[in-house]
Amino acid sequence: MSTPAEGLQPTEYIIEHLTNLNNLGEVQSKIVDFSIINYDTVFWSTMMGLLTIAFLIFAARRATAGVPGRFQGLVELVVELVEAQSKSIVHGDRTFIAPLALLVFCWIIFMNTLDLIPIDWINGVNGLLGVFHLHIPHHKIVPTTDLNGTMGMSLSVLLIIFYYSIKIKGVGGFAHELISAPFGAKWYMAPFNLMLNIIEYVAKTVSLGMRLFGNMYAGELIFMLIALLGGVWTFGVDLTILGFIGHVIAGAAWAIFHILVILLQAFIFMMLTLVYIGQAHSHH
Repeated sequence: MSTPAEGLQPTEYIIEHLTNLNNLGEVQSKIVDFSIINYDTVFWSTMMGLLTIAFLIFAARRATAGVPGRFQGLVELVVELVEAQSKSIVHGDRTFIAPLALLVFCWIIFMNTLDLIPIDWINGVNGLLGVFHLHIPHHKIVPTTDLNGTMGMSLSVLLIIFYYSIKIKGVGGFAHELISAPFGAKWYMAPFNLMLNIIEYVAKTVSLGMRLFGNMYAGELIFMLIALLGGVWTFGVDLTILGFIGHVIAGAAWAIFHILVILLQAFIFMMLTLVYIGQAHSHH
């Protein structure tokens, strides 16, 4: 935990830490705006993705047939968890699906864990960059607190669902399913079936991205409120007993609880991905 940046009022402090660094240099005002690129989200999600791949490769190369150590035991526990869930949900070829679920689970954990880094770290970075006359105006380090990032992930899941639906059922079978379920294959029910299926796919995509974003965004906001509580009197370093309780104890308690949120949200996203892919394998 760290104290609020000096020179900022509470509202300005929260806005500062909730604004992404993008190519336009302004806050995104529209829900959908493809002209804006959030550099911080792209950078940190890519870095965590590469770290996830490196972690899995490292774990695979260190695996032994003998008595596993703590690290190998942890990795085997995660792999067995994901494998068991994929086997029970997806009934078909899981050659690609199980590794995908493992990658998604670990990737989201790495991205969510960035939330435990003190939110005022950027001030120290700006101090170092000041030597080179550089300054980062805004920076959100946690990609999953950016709705653009989580919706991008959920759209990727939607594309995978379409891929397996067409692969398993064929183009004709998938199209027939869209107009014949859930009310039957009567011609006059086709428009209603198609409309409901479109709504279902949109709801799945939106809820998948919004669920991860909402929980991580709320957690980040609570970290900021705790930081403000620590500097409640002077909006600086509060060394009184109230500041100690509000900043150190409350911050540590929330960080410990937030670890559960980090793991739970990664597990939920992974599970829903498997459920949706499993539904693509089934026939109505």
